[in-house]
Amino acid sequence: MKDIGIAPSILAADFGYLMRDIKAIESNADYLHIDVMDGHYVNNISFGIPVIQSIRKYTDMKFFTHLMITNPEKYIKDFADAGSDNITFHVECTDDPFGLIDSIKALGKSAGIAIHPDTPVEKVFPFIGKVDIILVMTVYPGFGGQGYLDMSDDRLRALRKAIDEQDSDTVIAVDGGVTEDNIRHICECGARLFVAGSSVFHAEDPSKAIDELKRCGTLS
Repeated sequence: MKDIGIAPSILAADFGYLMRDIKAIESNADYLHIDVMDGHYVNNISFGIPVIQSIRKYTDMKFFTHLMITNPEKYIKDFADAGSDNITFHVECTDDPFGLIDSIKALGKSAGIAIHPDTPVEKVFPFIGKVDIILVMTVYPGFGGQGYLDMSDDRLRALRKAIDEQDSDTVIAVDGGVTEDNIRHICECGARLFVAGSSVFHAEDPSKAIDELKRCGTLS
């Protein structure tokens, strides 16, 4: 069996009842995915350090903090201190990605690098083995509820091949458009960690939705 992980994105949660929604998925989610948007790199503003600090007090979940922001190096320590367990930044947003990875790890956090759908996937190949997670955006970043981009298939296959050739433990994560209907296919293309927003938090029972995603996506 090839196990997969699910990282529900709180971007799709009800912010009037945020901790209620987090507690609903706490027992069987692998990460809590936290989308931080600055209105510059993406055309939306979400939330930042105060929200992470607040929810950190009430859950032991692993925080997968996805920085969709420019100049991420300015804020790494702040996000680490706020309670992030993994900090993932976009390859398009820094001039010194290797230095940024080192900074994240020096703070005792796991590091990830993300890539925009329009950026050639080969741009993240140098980071295989250097980061814990490579996050492939399978929608255009900035807004939830989009459909999976079919062009992502070839990108995932190419990245999977490169990781396997290096015998690396770097995990391929995908963010965007993941559903019960397509998760197995995306897994077959090479992904192992799935960010899911609407398909979890908009379900009648978010916890059961996670279980169903895992059942549908796990390869034998």
